[in-house]
Amino acid sequence: MRVIWTPEAQQDRVDIWDYIATDSPRAAVKMDELFSKAAARLANHPKLGRSGRIPGTRELIPHKSYCLVYEIEQEAVWVLALVHTARQWPPVENT
Repeated sequence: MRVIWTPEAQQDRVDIWDYIATDSPRAAVKMDELFSKAAARLANHPKLGRSGRIPGTRELIPHKSYCLVYEIEQEAVWVLALVHTARQWPPVENT
């Protein structure tokens, strides 16, 4: 299966990189490698993560502080978001 990062998930990844790199560029590299390896494992094992809190999604924890949210669609795994576990997920919609 192909693993595709949505623009939103890519932005989450950049934001995490920027935040961690302000204190430690080396730690930012290591964290990003964890994210890459976790997503790569999904290519061969798309059901590796648990059922997600949003119907139709799954969640994989590549690090105790981060949750990779994805969905499986035909021959692709779509990474939808990369969320810090301290953040509200799914986000609360303003109505």
